[in-house]
Amino acid sequence: MKIMVRETPKGMEVYVPKKDLEEMIVESEKPDIWGGWAKLSNGWTFEMPAFDEAPKLPITVDARRLSVE
Repeated sequence: MKIMVRETPKGMEVYVPKKDLEEMIVESEKPDIWGGWAKLSNGWTFEMPAFDEAPKLPITVDARRLSVE
């Protein structure tokens, strides 16, 4: 699923265009979110792609949704 990740004054936020959904990242497996899972404030969890270096934000990535809570 294509998602956009961006930095806001409140923290990292994910925008899901197909669902017109904007949610904050509230928990992640790794401190920089890349290469692990990231949980959104609505309960959805995404498997985030891995990068050697943190990419410049905002960025659109292909992430796999792990849960639908």
